[in-house]
Amino acid sequence: MSLKYYFTCSFLLPLLLWTGPLSAEVGKKPQGPLMAEPVGAGDYLQMLFGLVLVVGVIFGMAWLVRRMGTFQQVSHGALRILGGLSVGQRERIVLVQVGDRQILIGLAPGQIRTLHVLDKAVATHEPKTDGGISFAERLQAVVQSKVKR
Repeated sequence: MSLKYYFTCSFLLPLLLWTGPLSAEVGKKPQGPLMAEPVGAGDYLQMLFGLVLVVGVIFGMAWLVRRMGTFQQVSHGALRILGGLSVGQRERIVLVQVGDRQILIGLAPGQIRTLHVLDKAVATHEPKTDGGISFAERLQAVVQSKVKR
């Protein structure tokens, strides 16, 4: 036997004997808090379901807002939108007050047309609460009382 073979065997044999018990433990499942995988397939499915749910709620709210129409903005200037009506998929008729005149306008994609200028103003009613004060007026009063404090 050569000296090289002797030294190789004398270093490898104890190394193999020492790692023998470790190699037997490789196939066993770990004990203690790490008994399962940290992230499993169920976790991925739960995350995917949550993502689909959130995206679905976003699209549902967008559909609802589009279906209900645009939100009316409060305007205290000379131009106010008094009402509107959807007459098609993308067409609307809107009643606009400009100063003391009321104008009926037709809106379509890329087009705005005056349909009629009203000689006599159409009476519009604002929703009132039980006390005779509109919701907007009541909200403004509450906000102003909070600011004064």
